[in-house]
Amino acid sequence: MAYNLSLIALFPLIGSMLAYVVGNRVHKPAAGWIATGACVLSFLWVVGAVLALPESTPLEQTLFTWIKSGTLTVDFTFRFDQLTAVMSLVVTGIGSLIHLYSTGYMAEDESSPRFFAYLNLFMFSMLLLVLGGNLLVMFVGWEGVGLCSYLLIGFWFKNSAYAAAGRKAFVVNRIGDAGFLLAIFLLFQFFGTIDFVELAASIAGHSGLVVVPFTLIALCLFVGATGKSAQIPLFVWLPDAMAGPTPVSALIHAATMVTAGVYLLARMHYVFLLAPLALAVVTIIAVLTAFIAATTALTQYDIKKVLAYSTVSQLGFMFLAASAGAFWVAIFHVVTHAFFKACLFLGAGSVIHGCHHEQDMREMGGLCKKMPVTFITYLVSTIAIAGIFPFAGYHSKHAILNALGGNANPYIATYNTLLVGTVTVTAFITAFYMMRSVMMTFFGEYRGHAHPHESPLVMTVPLMVLSVLALFGGLYLAGPLGGHALLQNYLGAVMPVGAVHEHESIIASILHSWVGIAGVGLAVLLYTKLAVIPGMILRASGALGRLLQGKYYFDEVYQVCVVLPLERLAVLLWKDIDQSVIDGAVNGTAAVVDVHGEVARFPQSGRITHYALYMFLATVLLITFCFLL
Repeated sequence: MAYNLSLIALFPLIGSMLAYVVGNRVHKPAAGWIATGACVLSFLWVVGAVLALPESTPLEQTLFTWIKSGTLTVDFTFRFDQLTAVMSLVVTGIGSLIHLYSTGYMAEDESSPRFFAYLNLFMFSMLLLVLGGNLLVMFVGWEGVGLCSYLLIGFWFKNSAYAAAGRKAFVVNRIGDAGFLLAIFLLFQFFGTIDFVELAASIAGHSGLVVVPFTLIALCLFVGATGKSAQIPLFVWLPDAMAGPTPVSALIHAATMVTAGVYLLARMHYVFLLAPLALAVVTIIAVLTAFIAATTALTQYDIKKVLAYSTVSQLGFMFLAASAGAFWVAIFHVVTHAFFKACLFLGAGSVIHGCHHEQDMREMGGLCKKMPVTFITYLVSTIAIAGIFPFAGYHSKHAILNALGGNANPYIATYNTLLVGTVTVTAFITAFYMMRSVMMTFFGEYRGHAHPHESPLVMTVPLMVLSVLALFGGLYLAGPLGGHALLQNYLGAVMPVGAVHEHESIIASILHSWVGIAGVGLAVLLYTKLAVIPGMILRASGALGRLLQGKYYFDEVYQVCVVLPLERLAVLLWKDIDQSVIDGAVNGTAAVVDVHGEVARFPQSGRITHYALYMFLATVLLITFCFLL
């Protein structure tokens, strides 16, 4: 069935250009509404594609043959299957709400047309990534979101620290991108194609191939995913990404860039399933990332930094699901995380906006009465991320724990109990630090100096919509509201999803929420009745407390082990090699020519009498020479 898939990505691209031109030349506020309208149109077109999608075959559109060289043929193809449908709905749906919110948040910024142009360009790049029918088209979108993250994180580039954060994100992601690019080369080398459908068929026909190529390819793909989805050791860019405007943080963390790595693993699941050693590596990296990021968030006071480390931790949960072979569960958590994390970031932005750009939770407090809508929506999303039934996070986290418990990977199976225990502790910490942010921000006495106020309707409406999704979205996708295992059955058309589990009773679900309930309850207790305890614990923790407050000193370690040696090498190459050797050779050659020129120029005085004298002397010398012979 013919369907113009290109319009899904084209609407934001056109919107980006129109928002910039109209906003700068005609009417500045129009930029936000143009960009928002472009996203809404894209969302509606995605909905149309979902309704037109057959159960057994994807929608496909080839625009042109992009590369044809030898045995390599790459068409610029868009392909829309069930996985693309889910990701596109998240990107355009959540993205539209964030754009709407941004029209209020960025209303007073002088550069808002540029902001909305970048934001729409970000949407275009992410949609290109998920719609791409082959790895090369996907890679263009992959690089596009990297560029847009640089532009948006460093949006307020006159602040040198913000500009540095943008550069950091760009450089760190280039490391991961090199791994992804190498994987593309290897896939073409081994299978002669980079088209997703052709790759799946070819790999299925080579499933008896030794595991070494699959392991190498899977590890290279994971390196790429590690950069985009902020896993150890390439996660250090994401907390610094808070330098950008808060809507940017919401878009990066909930709907676009950081989900790209999880999508890559799900899209290339047929490679990873044949590389158990690579999946074991993913498991180790993911569990370390989830735990380290969660414990780091415990000691943060910047409300956006708490949410940033929370995202890093939740991404670890997603990779854990994928590492257990439950790729559909990873996508399930991508979706539920988009609901509550977008709401949390936009809620934090509402608080920052209402408190006149204050981000330190120690300067907040008592905002539940002054910002009731923001408070209720933030609280709902906090309970969702805590994993308490019936909120969205419970369903996807419960599915992750089930997948980990049944992981049959021969390299990991022995440690399943330890793995599940570590993830359970991490989930408890998550519930605690998120409720800590609620208590410090919205309860007690106001400790700031400004006069906080509720945000305008254009900002609170997206919060209310997202909070409803954070409350009911998991029930709908997991059942019973949306039918029996709606998302699991839907994604079963494009990836293995395993057996459908029977739904638990409400009482059993509540009992299984004990980890989240315990974490939330402890935070409420320690930040109300026992408010002196957290400070005492931190002071008594000594080196451990300093380690957590120092964010495990990853940045300092990189500074000493990577940045400074590279700077010294650059100085060496610059001064000793470039200036002394290369420039010296070039300048020395020029000096020799210059001296020769000066010597040759000396007799060229331009006077005829001198030339006559030279001729006479030369004649005398010649005659003398001949006479002597």
